[in-house]
Amino acid sequence: MDLFTPAVFGDLKLSNRIVMAPLTRLRSGEEGVPGELVAEMYAQRASLGLLVSEGTYPSLEGRGYPGQPGIVTDEQQEAWGRVAEAVHDAGGTIVMQVMHAGRVSHADITGTGRTVAPSAVAIDGDVHVPSGKKRYDTPHALTLDELEEVREQFVAASKRAVAAGLDGVEIHGANGYLLHEFLSPVSNTRTDLYGGTPEARARFVVETVRAVAEAVGAGRTGLRISPAHNIQDVWEKDADDVAATYAALAGGLADLDLAYLSVLHADLGGALVQDIRRRVGAPLIANNGFGAPSTRELAQQLVADGIADAVAVGRPVIANPDLAERWRIGADENEPDGSTFYGGGAKGYTDYPRLAL
Repeated sequence: MDLFTPAVFGDLKLSNRIVMAPLTRLRSGEEGVPGELVAEMYAQRASLGLLVSEGTYPSLEGRGYPGQPGIVTDEQQEAWGRVAEAVHDAGGTIVMQVMHAGRVSHADITGTGRTVAPSAVAIDGDVHVPSGKKRYDTPHALTLDELEEVREQFVAASKRAVAAGLDGVEIHGANGYLLHEFLSPVSNTRTDLYGGTPEARARFVVETVRAVAEAVGAGRTGLRISPAHNIQDVWEKDADDVAATYAALAGGLADLDLAYLSVLHADLGGALVQDIRRRVGAPLIANNGFGAPSTRELAQQLVADGIADAVAVGRPVIANPDLAERWRIGADENEPDGSTFYGGGAKGYTDYPRLAL
């Protein structure tokens, strides 16, 4: 395979195998409505094979950050429709990452009086709220009835995304957010059918992905995971437990024919990731982690060696709207400005220069 050849992932058609990773940018205001600036940013990057949106909350309790977009109201759905239209007009393919933040939030952000999680175990640290910094809340442990509601929130959000015109959805099961919290024995201390054994801890993630796939089609559904990433107090440090947990997760999804599996991990060619890939049986989008930005050479190697079917890229995509063309011809790249990553306006968002051809 070659990084610049087209690909078909389920119902998704990619013009190349460079994927825009989901990137939190926090420019959707207090109401979580993406505006014209957001649509312009995504449309600028439509030459990438696939755009994955920033994490988008499926309920107010799933909101993790001020300025994060949602997919709960008609207004939000219509706004995402304008984003999808702009991307399609530019020739691109876009899916929405549906993300429930779980305990990685605060009651001052959700506006619901609480945060929720598998168990009443708080993150040890501070969170940015509209008024400044506060300690993380101790979350409410979701009841069985509430778990059904959360699962339906994922389904409703996914239906809205597809109705808005996006090409599919990516369910966020990574980076310490709600679904990932279920997978870890540290953040999930439940003693019912959703906690205890690796199979039980994987159960809610499996049920959620299956419900979404049934609602919008497995060919429009992807899943993102980050096994043993150890972030935001979701600790997965027992290698045997990690292998068993993700084997249970993968086995529960094996018959679906998902559009893709996106994995963030430092050792993408290692046994853990490749075993999960084999069990799920879906195209693999690889991301080598937060600490090491993807390079052209690494991306080419991952695809050429068959380690991945596509590569998710973060910071280089922020700074280079025409990254696919730059990588195709080996051109120099703009450097990303970290001070403009989160919040703000056009600066550091839509004003990075394109190649002068």
